[in-house]
Amino acid sequence: MPASLSALSHLALRTEIIATCREMNASGVNQGTSGNVSVRVGKDRFLVTPTGIPYAGMTEDQIVEMTFDGTYYGPCRPTSEWRFHRDILLHRPDIDTVIHTHSMFSTVISCLRRDIPAVHYMVAAAGGENIRCADYATFGSQALSDNALKALDGRLACLLANHGLIVLGANLRKAYSLLVEVETIAAQYWRTLAVGTPVILDSAEMQNVFAMFKVYGRQDVADADLRCGGMVAPAA
Repeated sequence: MPASLSALSHLALRTEIIATCREMNASGVNQGTSGNVSVRVGKDRFLVTPTGIPYAGMTEDQIVEMTFDGTYYGPCRPTSEWRFHRDILLHRPDIDTVIHTHSMFSTVISCLRRDIPAVHYMVAAAGGENIRCADYATFGSQALSDNALKALDGRLACLLANHGLIVLGANLRKAYSLLVEVETIAAQYWRTLAVGTPVILDSAEMQNVFAMFKVYGRQDVADADLRCGGMVAPAA
């Protein structure tokens, strides 16, 4: 994020936060007002969703602007989880967005107080060989924030024991995409546990996955078995 935003871009970001919240509920990765979203808007401040306001009727002026010392501005108080939003953004300069939800399958696994292991290689999208489950603490507490920071060390996602999920990203789109990915993996893990004992990918294979992820999506990566036949395919 730039050090400062124009009034127009500031408004657009508030609108995007609300749209993300509504998309979370519409897609089923969150329910009611249980989730919350924050975005960094400068070196010392961030925007965060308000407490207890349904997303359907939320307006841009209700999105709360806060500084890292706990001061908030605007007509509404911030989400009760503002502490971990503040602390994550303060301690993780590599990311600008935090999303928290009570998504169904991630929360089920968190109630077992289990990490999500490498049951699928896409676990690597969250930055490690597993997705850790943070120790339990009461919602909204500093203890919960401290536990989340520990579980997120070197990672872009963690579960919160008996609570839900946190994902991080460079922007709202990337964080939301990771949220959907982690919830999908949690659902896969839950289903494999219901059927039997899942086979977990070992560390050597996960290192292969991390190497592949470094070049995933790039157009300039060499592949000896692949060649470009031109901009237009010949007539069949």
